[in-house]
Amino acid sequence: MNSASHRQDTGPRVPLREHVAESVRRYLRDLDGCDTDDLYSIALRELEIPLFAEVLRHCDGNQSRAAAMLGIHRATLRKKLRDYAMG
Repeated sequence: MNSASHRQDTGPRVPLREHVAESVRRYLRDLDGCDTDDLYSIALRELEIPLFAEVLRHCDGNQSRAAAMLGIHRATLRKKLRDYAMG
């Protein structure tokens, strides 16, 4: 299923990076002057968990299809799912 062909709106598609940038700006603002030394790992985790969940849902739970859609090896997907306690 190609979600682009099933879109209801006809307006321009906002690039994913814009959504990510807004979320990062909000997170940094919410730090309210506090520092963090692991922002990369936090951001990666916060992106990967919903990314994997949604792609798996889109692929009806088929890990081979999901891995292909993500452009990663199925073993990599399975390891990350275990790391995140997602399967």
